[in-house]
Amino acid sequence: MRRLPGIAVVAALAVLAPPVPGEPAPEGRQAARTHGAPESRQAAFARAARTYGVPESVLLAVSYLESRWDVNDGLPSVSAGYGPMHLVDARIGPDRPPHSAEDPRGDERRPHPPVVQDVTVPRPEDTLHRAAELTGIAPGRLRRDPAANIEGGAALLADHQRHLGEPPDTDPARWYGAVARYPGPPDTGADTGAASSFADEVYATIRAGAARVTDDGERVVLRAVPDLPPPRLPTAAGLRRAPAPVPAPDCPPTVSCEWMPAAYQRLKQGGYGNHDRYNGSRPIDYIVIHDGETSYDAMTRLSADPAYLSWHFTLRSSDGHIAQHLRCSDIGWHAGNWYVNSRSIGLEHEGYLARGGAWYTEAMYRSSARLVAYLARKYKVPLDRAHIIGHDNVPGTTPATVRDMHSDPGPYWDWSHYFELLGSPLTGSSDPAARSVMIRPDYALNQARFTGCAKSGECPTRSTSSVWLHSRPSEAAPLVRDVGKHPGGDSTYSVYDQAARASTGQRYALAERRGDWTAIWYLGQKAWFHDPATGRTSVPATGRLVTPRPGLTSVKVYGRAYPEAAAYPRGVPPQELVPLQYTFPAGQFYSLGMTSPATYLRAGAFSPSQHRIIRGGNPYRQIQFGHRIMFVRAADVRVLSDGDPR
Repeated sequence: MRRLPGIAVVAALAVLAPPVPGEPAPEGRQAARTHGAPESRQAAFARAARTYGVPESVLLAVSYLESRWDVNDGLPSVSAGYGPMHLVDARIGPDRPPHSAEDPRGDERRPHPPVVQDVTVPRPEDTLHRAAELTGIAPGRLRRDPAANIEGGAALLADHQRHLGEPPDTDPARWYGAVARYPGPPDTGADTGAASSFADEVYATIRAGAARVTDDGERVVLRAVPDLPPPRLPTAAGLRRAPAPVPAPDCPPTVSCEWMPAAYQRLKQGGYGNHDRYNGSRPIDYIVIHDGETSYDAMTRLSADPAYLSWHFTLRSSDGHIAQHLRCSDIGWHAGNWYVNSRSIGLEHEGYLARGGAWYTEAMYRSSARLVAYLARKYKVPLDRAHIIGHDNVPGTTPATVRDMHSDPGPYWDWSHYFELLGSPLTGSSDPAARSVMIRPDYALNQARFTGCAKSGECPTRSTSSVWLHSRPSEAAPLVRDVGKHPGGDSTYSVYDQAARASTGQRYALAERRGDWTAIWYLGQKAWFHDPATGRTSVPATGRLVTPRPGLTSVKVYGRAYPEAAAYPRGVPPQELVPLQYTFPAGQFYSLGMTSPATYLRAGAFSPSQHRIIRGGNPYRQIQFGHRIMFVRAADVRVLSDGDPR
């Protein structure tokens, strides 16, 4: 794990005392500007705003929601957008979702092998080439040069303002219609709602302000304007809130959301798809965060295929718009583990995990966080990393499935920022004697090496929410082993390989400290990560731990919390309790996430009236055993609270 130079820490802290926009960066920064050097990102926004008569606050806020002012190494977004202003090149089509060996239903009694369908999606509006026409800047430069890209975005906003019959104006309140038009044309009722929602978020950002260091080390500040007057909507904008569809989506009123139902019908082969209906109120323990590895348009079309997969919500990157496909009471086939599927809500986000989070935009982060906070309140799901999990935290159900479980949303999803937006920041404990640690690197400063992002095999070095775990307290030491993911070999630095990684917000039992290194218990072994006092990547944490009860040398670890055989009624074959290939030996400790009921939902019939719920008498403890959550039988372990002797 590599940290940014100390001067970047100064730059990050300096946002507490923001400069006048356009001022040179503080002396001593690695990216300090000198005579003849390229202008700062802040100055580029100021110049483009002056050139095209766009209020600087509007230009900064639009860019913040589209890209968080990042350049993403010149890579296109999932919808072929480039640069800080997300200029879209419509000549680039979305990738197909990748093939995976994971069974998304995760029920070996009725497997559902994934089939990647070909879908035809409409091309997006080509804002990159329109910006080239307006500015005279070549498309290639608009893609590569952040300052040119910002100029192109300013030209587009000014162009939208002209088309609305509005003159250039220094008053940000006069630009609502142009801002709403920026992510794409509002052609339908749902899209006009999305446009208004995006514009509302832009103006909320102007009122609150924002500041951060970008992915290429640029310090950018949007000064707060708390007394900004309400924006004025030009008559020509044609924006309106779309009427609520029937049934109304299960979303908060603060987001743009439409009902776009998934397919539910019988198939020729005798099965049905692409989800399970559920009568009554379904118990929900988890909200699972995914990225779709393809575009919003492709995902929403795939959800309408009864032979494909299903999830509850799809979120669009450019403006945060949401489509709901399943009622929250119904069961999606998305997580690869039937126990988790039967007790979860799944959210698919536009993005590619191997492209450095390109693009988990601020607009999408905010919309997703509002939705998850709303769902968590409604269904009583705690806002912590034992319940708000990534697809990459879902365990395999049996030893045979462990190796092929998914890895999204990946190491570039900013969990710390996401939980701040959820209103539940990931804070640790002030107790220096705490027996747990929470992984919490500074996302902006925490840099990591990954492979597998491009044909060259190397990923750009950039911010990440993960820390690497080594077998000894040394960067030169091998990564810890994962006998499930790599039965006959070593863990790798692949962006798709979570075998030797711990992620922001996850809590682990503290095993040892040695100099700048901290060890945790992880997959039955000590795992070391770099945790220097001058730049901690973890914080002390409190919470209950579990350890094998006295008399046991080890306990079995499971990928699901299924009932014992005696709990199944006559005519319902028991599901085999197959432990995973890991060992939890005596003397080790793991953090307790929750106590889980032993249940099995026997589905498999088109009519939910034929479904059966089998409840066992032996509960399970959910633990943070590796990068993924896993389960142990409650009778096999002893629970220790803070202050209890080990």
